[in-house]
Amino acid sequence: MHKPFAKQQRADDASHRREYTHYLAQRMAPAIQALTLLAVVAYLLAAGGRAALSVSPVPLVLRLAPVLPLALLAMAARREKRPLQLSLLALGCVLTLEMGVNLNGIGQVAGQRLALPGLLLPVASSVIWIGRWDFIVAMALCALGPLPMLLLSAVNGVPIFQYAVYMTIAISVATVLRAFMSRTLFEQFRLEKQLRLQAHTDGLTGLLQRNRFLELARFELNDIYLRRIPAAVLYLDADHFKQLNDEFGHAAGDDVLMRLADGLRAQMRDTDLIGRIGGEEFVVLLSGLTVQHAHTRAEQLRQAMHIVHRPDRLLTISIGIAPCNRPGESIESLMSRADQAMRQAKINGRNQVVIDHSAVHPAE
Repeated sequence: MHKPFAKQQRADDASHRREYTHYLAQRMAPAIQALTLLAVVAYLLAAGGRAALSVSPVPLVLRLAPVLPLALLAMAARREKRPLQLSLLALGCVLTLEMGVNLNGIGQVAGQRLALPGLLLPVASSVIWIGRWDFIVAMALCALGPLPMLLLSAVNGVPIFQYAVYMTIAISVATVLRAFMSRTLFEQFRLEKQLRLQAHTDGLTGLLQRNRFLELARFELNDIYLRRIPAAVLYLDADHFKQLNDEFGHAAGDDVLMRLADGLRAQMRDTDLIGRIGGEEFVVLLSGLTVQHAHTRAEQLRQAMHIVHRPDRLLTISIGIAPCNRPGESIESLMSRADQAMRQAKINGRNQVVIDHSAVHPAE
């Protein structure tokens, strides 16, 4: 019994991570686009300044060669929104810059700051990395990138030692900046998600509002039809609810609705969509259940509601079931059929479950 719920929990965690990753991509995209463009300008200025101030054994044309791939990466970043592709473009920019640092650093005399441009990269790029993996790869590129230039230019181990110290400091600062930025963005993501959730859920019961339920149910039904799995819609209504409001007031009615919603959440699976359609009417989309299993679940739900005490009697509900046996049928049509079955349960005396058979094929 626990394994399906464990799998669902892992699926929910994976879905949450994907949602957060796409959120980061949306927020980071402008910064990545700006920094890739800045990299082109900064590299041109640095290479031009190096050519004007000193002589290098590397031809100027070769030292300016990274400008073209940097420009192409900047152009591609302006059109890209996907997380993985943005990370790869940014990493490509770092790798190209490191190649340029080496090309422009070869031939410098002892005593010059051999790797100063390379020391700027970790800090300058610290806040643009979407995931942990691309940050680690970027810091590794920043740390190892200037080593060929240092090994070729250093006459002893002092410059390399100094570079290692300074790069350690730079990466440490970059790590702190990224941690602070990640925490800030995650809190912002959590707050925005909470606000969206409040906008999509019923304020009294915490269940999905009608429009949000319909929106999610359409996506779910498309998946159901694609995978050809059984499903059913439950439409339920609290019996004699108007009488409760009239005799004991809306506060008593609200209390019953909240406990009814709690019972729905307790009886249904995490994968089931539950919505409050209006007043005392609720709807549930059960994916992966045959009509027989849906009937069993509805009976369990109906009996579970008997523990809810109204001021005048025990709570009873009437439930209608519409099996999803018409390929391509809309959620609105399924709800209408389930509603008709629920009304028949009312006519039959309330406190019962009725299945709509109008769409069952003759072979069934």
